[in-house]
Amino acid sequence: MKYLSIDIEATGLGEHDLIIEFAMIPFCTETGNLEKDLERHFYVECPPFEELKHKLDPWVITHNKSLIETAHKSGLSKEKFVGELTKYFESKKVMDYFETGQSKKITIFGKSLNAIDLPFLNRDLGWSYMRNYFNHQVHDLSSVVFSMVDKKIIPPECCSGSELMKHLGMGDVSHTALEDAKNTAIMYLKLLK
Repeated sequence: MKYLSIDIEATGLGEHDLIIEFAMIPFCTETGNLEKDLERHFYVECPPFEELKHKLDPWVITHNKSLIETAHKSGLSKEKFVGELTKYFESKKVMDYFETGQSKKITIFGKSLNAIDLPFLNRDLGWSYMRNYFNHQVHDLSSVVFSMVDKKIIPPECCSGSELMKHLGMGDVSHTALEDAKNTAIMYLKLLK
């Protein structure tokens, strides 16, 4: 199957936090290939770090200050971000890759999609936008991992993304959207083997 591996970075995980980085890369489970020529990465505009700081989680303050500053300085406005996504999804290359059209839609793949990425994307892109381009079914690496832990194929500590990466010999989580989108796809491909 073909999936679109996505990842976001945000100012936190709360209801009012903001997407500051978004990335995506298509991949195919049959070929085992990530389609690097179709990968995309965007910073999304946000207020300055100092304005947000009093609302931020300590982890975000320590680890994502420079990412927030980059998003503030060079991020796309929400309107431009949506426009770039639309151009991407409606491009011939993407439509050919996913064979979209005739009501066939892209299946999103990621880690902890239902808890993090989808609520943010549904809020910021809108329900109708999401339903227009994406299949209502998603594929979440976390669910796959939980099933493999339940079947005792991998150890329970692999429920943590960083521990799963170590278990698969992939190093540490980067906490940048594009690297995380790629690594999530690679982890799934490795688990399939």
